Amino acid sequence: MNKYIAEVIGTFALVFAGTGAIVVNDVTGGTVTHVGIAITFGLIVMAMIYAIGDISGAHINPAVTIAFAFTDRFKRHQVIPYLMCQTAGALLASLLLRALFLEHDHLGATLPAGVWWQSFIFEVVLTFILMFVILNVSTGAKEKGIMAGAAIGSVVALEAMFAGPISGASMNPARSLAPAVVSGHLNHLWMYLVAPVLGALLAVPAYQCVHTDRCLSVSEPIVEEQS
Repeated sequence: MNKYIAEVIGTFALVFAGTGAIVVNDVTGGTVTHVGIAITFGLIVMAMIYAIGDISGAHINPAVTIAFAFTDRFKRHQVIPYLMCQTAGALLASLLLRALFLEHDHLGATLPAGVWWQSFIFEVVLTFILMFVILNVSTGAKEKGIMAGAAIGSVVALEAMFAGPISGASMNPARSLAPAVVSGHLNHLWMYLVAPVLGALLAVPAYQCVHTDRCLSVSEPIVEEQS
């Protein structure tokens, strides 16, 4: 059970710190700043990778877990328990933020700044880049190692910094689901559930192409260490 508990704690920390930075920025008149929010997301991801990477792999993201399963790095019977734990951790974080900031409207929910398809495409591409980096720096299905945390956390911060004002730079269905459900902002939730998973899955054949002498399909996975 230790890996499942680690995913609950890791996702809780991600959502509490990341969306918490958004909420605090709103209620204090912008003291955190957009750059500070982006850095917060990157730092908490990096910290969780170093903290629980050896235990659960520090997926803390349903899109990452699903993509790992399609590379055969991750045992598929563990996918549903991981998704449940990630969702539980995210919901706990948003519920706590709701208790702390009763008057806040959206609790850091991801909302498109313009037309929905613009943000949808952004989320697909952002998650593609993130997952491509994860696949290249991780060990098996585990995000761990001296540089893995720094590399993955940097990508999260970078993408949040330039894409946050457009799509919210979610890249994570659990991160978007929890504040949307708790705050009641469900209108655009579907695309923040679909787009990150699609982007992460597209990264799988891209990763396979650069690591083999021919481009493999998702149905022809590279078998690596099971975790």
